[in-house]
Amino acid sequence: MRSELAPYAVSEKSGKGRVFAEEPHPYRLDFERDRDRIIHCAAFRRLEGKTQVFTPGLDDHYRTRLTHTIEVAQIGRTIARALGLNEQLTEAICLAHDLGHSPFGHTGESVLNKLMSDFGGFEHNRQSLRIVDLLEHPYPDFAGLNLTYETRLGLAKHSSPYDKPEDADFPELNCSLEGQIANVADMIAFNSHDLEDGMRADMIDAEQLGGIKLFRDAKERAQADRIEDRIVRRTRTAKAIIDILVGECIEQSTLGIRKAKVKTLDDIYSRRECLIVLPEKSGAELKELEQFLLANFYQHPLLLSTAKQVEQWLTRLFEHFCNNPKLMPGYFQRFIEKQGLQRAVCDYIAGMTDRFCLKILKEI
Repeated sequence: MRSELAPYAVSEKSGKGRVFAEEPHPYRLDFERDRDRIIHCAAFRRLEGKTQVFTPGLDDHYRTRLTHTIEVAQIGRTIARALGLNEQLTEAICLAHDLGHSPFGHTGESVLNKLMSDFGGFEHNRQSLRIVDLLEHPYPDFAGLNLTYETRLGLAKHSSPYDKPEDADFPELNCSLEGQIANVADMIAFNSHDLEDGMRADMIDAEQLGGIKLFRDAKERAQADRIEDRIVRRTRTAKAIIDILVGECIEQSTLGIRKAKVKTLDDIYSRRECLIVLPEKSGAELKELEQFLLANFYQHPLLLSTAKQVEQWLTRLFEHFCNNPKLMPGYFQRFIEKQGLQRAVCDYIAGMTDRFCLKILKEI
């Protein structure tokens, strides 16, 4: 693994800095400070109480938004290091990419977007930027975390099959390669660990997955048929999927960067096409797995029944606080005048953990 940065990587010198100027730290670089601010913010801590797929309290072994985020950061750092990119910036973007997620996973986001349809909608990437730019308030002189431009750009441009960024405030056609890594790391992480969680919950099994090539290849790499313990077999297979995809991403991205003949960071910003990618064949195989999970896991009757409950829960909370805004914390009440009542209520609910939502529902 190489330690020097590639000429098209984001560096301290090429960075555009922060909205509010700050003195350099004596022993931490700018992107390390971004990472630390994200880790120490309240929204990051609350990710522990926001579920990926399952409702809270079902089983402590299932992923939460926090464990997913940590896995994305681990994958992202690995890819960045191999490609000679800025590992600290990659980690910061990965750690912040899900800060804006609502309670109750993608169902919660869909419900909030519906409730906010007449007031600008709700999308968790935009909400992540609202959190780091406005809603967090650990400093006396300004709102937000005052993150570097490059970290914020990575959040604004974060994209996946479920993420559609709206980034009118950023003129670049694309984010840095470090931000593009976060996109791929996110897809690799959620597909592999949702597969593992679905098998743990006995909602899907190995026989159903027999026709999925990526699963078969991972079983072969892990020599899963030689592992007697089914829990270990399942875990090693899921980890083999990550290993396969990360390796192929590094190889394909190396070739793509070389072919594109990029030399500078501006070359990256001016290309709408992403250069951190999987090979076409691997991308198709990952898509096949994703479609399988959609049909057999995310659309499982148990999860669909929960989705109906989530819509009822969040609709009731939204109406309750719109009718009784003084019941919200004073901090969110202060946003009503400039941001609007519905947006302030949405900000409050989006920041809740699953458990806190249910607690408030019991109280009302």
